[in-house]
Parts: sequence; structure tokens; C-alpha cells
Amino acid sequence: MALKKRTCPACGKEKTFRTDVKTCGCQGTNPRLGGGRPEVEKIPVDTTEIELQKLRDKRESRESENKTLRERVLLLERENEVFKSLQDTPPEVTHIEPKVASGKSESAMIVVASDWHGEETVLPEQVSGKNEYNLDVFEQRFRRWLHGTMAWWKIASRDTTIKTIVLGLLGDFISGSIHEDIAEGNSLGPADAIYLAYSKLVSAIKFLLANTPKDVEFIIPCHSGNHGRMTKDQRIATEAGNSLEYFMYLMLRDYFQDEKRLKFIVQPGYHSYVSFFEGAYEIRFHHGHQINYQGGVGGITIPVNKAIAQWNKARTVDLDVFGHFHTKFDGGNFICNGSMIGYNAYAVSIKASFEQPAQQLFLVNREYAAKTLVAPIFLT
Repeated sequence: MALKKRTCPACGKEKTFRTDVKTCGCQGTNPRLGGGRPEVEKIPVDTTEIELQKLRDKRESRESENKTLRERVLLLERENEVFKSLQDTPPEVTHIEPKVASGKSESAMIVVASDWHGEETVLPEQVSGKNEYNLDVFEQRFRRWLHGTMAWWKIASRDTTIKTIVLGLLGDFISGSIHEDIAEGNSLGPADAIYLAYSKLVSAIKFLLANTPKDVEFIIPCHSGNHGRMTKDQRIATEAGNSLEYFMYLMLRDYFQDEKRLKFIVQPGYHSYVSFFEGAYEIRFHHGHQINYQGGVGGITIPVNKAIAQWNKARTVDLDVFGHFHTKFDGGNFICNGSMIGYNAYAVSIKASFEQPAQQLFLVNREYAAKTLVAPIFLT
């Protein structure tokens, strides 16, 4: 390359440097090259798009947080409606007095009936061949439940006197039409299904009356489930007025109005209470659908105990008895009932554990003021 003496435009000094460069090297010269480097044009960075993207990210983050907060507020509002409705509806407490002399063993037997879903169809191919349910299977399991109840009554009566049977009718005796896919596969429409449930419960009560001594009394708490409603969305304060099951319970009470051995508890509120042996032990009955459980490794125990803690602030009890979750479980301070329908397509979809169709039965002992025998009635 040729060298030429000229004035450097950068520093204004006259110097000899290469003709292929603009400056003498006063801006970053490498002396070993004998001259300066070509100037590199600086391209200004456009920060506008970067700032816009930051704003977009912040907006998306806030929208996600707002969605979570909205869902939480709606949940709290629903829970608040439940608690307000409970406060506005005074609880009806049924008292069971001792019926045998002091010093003798006496117990009350509690039979829990719920979650029959009598008209729903379960095809074996829907559940990997683990279950099948239709009107014929429902009839078979219904009979097994009755005979199993009497078998446990005879066993328990050998060692303790049982003069009171509490038959908890805790809802979801039908599947109804609240879910379109279930309604499409049901063997009966809601009206026919509730009539079938009504007929079976009449038969069951007559069977129990006929096969127990005349001095055995029956207390029957009745609660609506979430499937028997006539509305698409679940109601809170007006739940009973929109329930086919509530209507069924009123019809049952009217049917047996002349039977002195029966006492029905048909309350529009969410809870009913039964107090045993001069207040020594108290049970709270309900269907269970107001317990907020959406899955989790701890199962139902954590949400159930949270709900019980809140309800106990209004009225403390020794035991909660409910159904809804199709899970046969003794939680110590609660009893969750199983189901007559058993494993179905919905259970598969929510990854529920397989469980045999069953209903729960247990005793409350007067001497110990405690829940004693807890016995499942398996239906297959």
C-alpha cells in the first residue's frame, strides 16, 4: 500500500500514513500495522421495541395474576354464601335418648346411603373392564345393600343393644341431566329416575321395619346432592327448592306419616344434626358437595378438615358424615361414604383411585361416647 504525507482529518496533524485509510491512526491505531484502522460506523440501537416487549410481558403477568385473583374472589364469595345461608337457617337437632338401663351396653347404628346414581350406565369398555352398571346391576346392588345392613345389625346386636337406627339419606340417588354426556347415556330421564329412587327407598324402609324389633326406632336425615338439581348451575340459598331429591324426601315423609317408628329430618338447610345419648356425641350430616376438593396428593382429608374447622366455629360436633366423593373413608372426625355405582368414566377422567362399590355403616356407643364399629357393605 502507498504512503502519503497528508493532514489527518481526525487530529488535524500533518502525517505520513497509508492512502487506504482515512486517519493517521489516532483513533485506535495499532502501531505494528503502520497506520490506522478504518472507521467503523456506529449503528444506533432502537430501544423502543425492547421497551414495548417489556411492557407486554408485564401486562401478561398482571393479567394472569388478575385472573387468579378473580377466581379466588369468586371462590370466597361462594363459600361466604354457604356460611351465610347456614347462619340464616337455624339447625334442627334431633336428640336420641338412652333406651336401656344404665350399666348395659347400648349403641346406635348409623346406616349411610348415598351416591347410588341409579339410572346411570357404565359400560365395561369405559373403565378397562373394572365395572359395569345398568338398571339390572343397580337392582342387584340395592338388594345386597339391604341384606348387608341386616347382617351387620345381627352381628352388632349380639354384644350391644341397638334400639335406634339412623338411616342417613345423603343425596345423589340419581345422576340427573346436569352433565350432557351423562344425560345422553342414562337409562332413564330425571323424572323416571327420581321415581325409581323413591320406590327403592320406600322398599328399603319397609324392609328394615319388617326385619327389626318393634321397639327399634328410625331417625332419617335427608339431604339433597348436587346431581338431583333442576338447574344447570348449583344453587346455594335456594338449593332445596330446585332439587328433585328434596321433593322425593317430602314424598317419603308423607308416605310414612302414620308410621310411629320413623322420624324424618327434611331440612332445606345444608346441615342436619343428631345428638346421641343426652348430648354425649353429636353428628353433622350433609351431602359433601360444599367441600372444595379439586384433587391433590393428600386426598380429601385436607379440604374436609378445613371445612369442618370452619363449620365447628358455628356448632362443634364430634363427627361429620357425608358422601359425594365416592370414597369409602374413615377420617377419625369424619366418615365419607362410598358409592353404589362404583368406578365410572368420570372417575377415570379425574384419575380417581379404583374402588369397589360400597356403602358405610357404623356404631355410636353410649358407654364410650364414641364411634366404634365402622363396617363397609360391599355391593359386588
